[in-house]
Amino acid sequence: MIDKQSIENLKQRIDIVDVVGNYLELKKNGANYKAVCPFHDDSNPSLVISPAKQIYHCFSCQAGGDALKFVMEYDKLSYPEAIEKLANMFNFSLTYTNDDGVKKEDRRLMENLTLFYRQNLEKNSTAKAYIKERGIGDASIEKFELGYAPHSQATLHYLQEHGYAMSEAVEYGVAGVGENGNYARFIERITFPIYSPSGKPVGFGGRTISGHQAKYVNSPQTKYFNKSALLYGYHLARESIFKQKSIIVTEGYLDVIMLHQAGFTNAVATLGTALTPEHIPLLSKGATEIVLAYDGDGAGIAAALKASMLLSTQGLKGGVVLFSGGMDPADMVQKGMSEQLSKLFHSPQPFVEFAIEQIARKYDLKDAHQKQQALEEGSMYLKSLPNSLQDSYSGVLSGTLNVNQNLIKIQTHKPKNLAQKVEHFEDFAELTIIKTVLVQPTLIDTVLDTVDVLMFKTHAQEFSLLLDNQREHPMLRQILLREEIKSFGEGELIGVLINFLAKFYEGEMLKVKQSKKIDFTEKSFLMRKLHDKITRLKKGELVIYESIGTF
Repeated sequence: MIDKQSIENLKQRIDIVDVVGNYLELKKNGANYKAVCPFHDDSNPSLVISPAKQIYHCFSCQAGGDALKFVMEYDKLSYPEAIEKLANMFNFSLTYTNDDGVKKEDRRLMENLTLFYRQNLEKNSTAKAYIKERGIGDASIEKFELGYAPHSQATLHYLQEHGYAMSEAVEYGVAGVGENGNYARFIERITFPIYSPSGKPVGFGGRTISGHQAKYVNSPQTKYFNKSALLYGYHLARESIFKQKSIIVTEGYLDVIMLHQAGFTNAVATLGTALTPEHIPLLSKGATEIVLAYDGDGAGIAAALKASMLLSTQGLKGGVVLFSGGMDPADMVQKGMSEQLSKLFHSPQPFVEFAIEQIARKYDLKDAHQKQQALEEGSMYLKSLPNSLQDSYSGVLSGTLNVNQNLIKIQTHKPKNLAQKVEHFEDFAELTIIKTVLVQPTLIDTVLDTVDVLMFKTHAQEFSLLLDNQREHPMLRQILLREEIKSFGEGELIGVLINFLAKFYEGEMLKVKQSKKIDFTEKSFLMRKLHDKITRLKKGELVIYESIGTF
């Protein structure tokens, strides 16, 4: 794990403006910066970045936090992955510890093994010839760090010679222990390093060139490598994905490499597995359109159908491109068909249309019973979609099945909320007290000596969050960043408190006067107490808080 002090040292070095500015276009706005928020469909810049407070906050969707939180949310990274990415951005060396807190050296096993495989590729003419035959150029070999894994003992010897224990190799999934002893997992294969979204090598893919039974293999599941959540080439494609607002998802390593080589630098691939819900955070971040580029055989169509249904139920936009005639994207690039590829990628069949078409093809629509089954399955699928898509595609389903659209009963509309919109009021005295304590926490005692949460008529929730020390809550972040809400020193704060308390106690006196539940003696006593407090406040004296029940 990463040493806590190392993390704190990194946080002190980074600047949120530099971090967010690495992703978004920032515009100066007074003491802060503003940007279009990437966490919702934002047309007017609603994201505020504060260099003084080192936080960001969206006044529309309420997203916010520090630089670390921004990287986690934007790149869909775990806490450790975001720390490592920031460390790379700022050229900062992190310190790692064992579970018992003892500092641990960064062993860089995966990085060094990648280099070992790359060096072996240069020595193996057969592997180099295969790569050249597939049309992969030297620049692509370098960019994707292609390598070659030799026989098992050569890899094990390298690991041992460089001081790596077998337990480390097993932990990273590059070696195993079997009945016949230790073995390397990648043997006589071209290697494709697989990186986490933060740019750290976590596994390998391997393609045999010596007739092994499995043409392709991947690293096994480890605490570093989860093939159901990773996308090959994503760390290289990310910048293009965000720039082009689209992502091309293919089925193989070579497809990705060749597409990048042809200029389609927003291409990635799943790792020998179907698209899963775990892929969605990466796919939906930065890309407004997802293009599935799959083989047109039975397996490819089935995979495309499953993926289309998964993505469309999440309301994601995109479509499917199927490749037929034994061709795949890599083949088309190699044959100089990049222009045709570009046309295909710009006009994919939309997910929902593709899914409806494939559902219909499963049935003999000339048979009344099968047609009914197709209608039921198609309707069930449409029910899983967002309401707007249900409305848009019910006609497509009826047209495909040649049935009356009235037969497609899919949507259960929720009754419209007819309640009148409640106007939102703000009390700037309350907001000023809250912001002053947020900025100067040492003044909390001055406030709590004289004020109780029950006195807050409009912003009691925010004051309660402050007392619970929930400073990261969006409601408090918003107060902190709103420039029209002032924060004061102790002297000015006392003035605000005096006015606030005078207004409060005058209101309480009016309640006592109008109360019919209090007898004359008690009412007289309470009136004198409240009058005394108001008089002292008007003389500029702070008064200690007492509950109305103690008067």
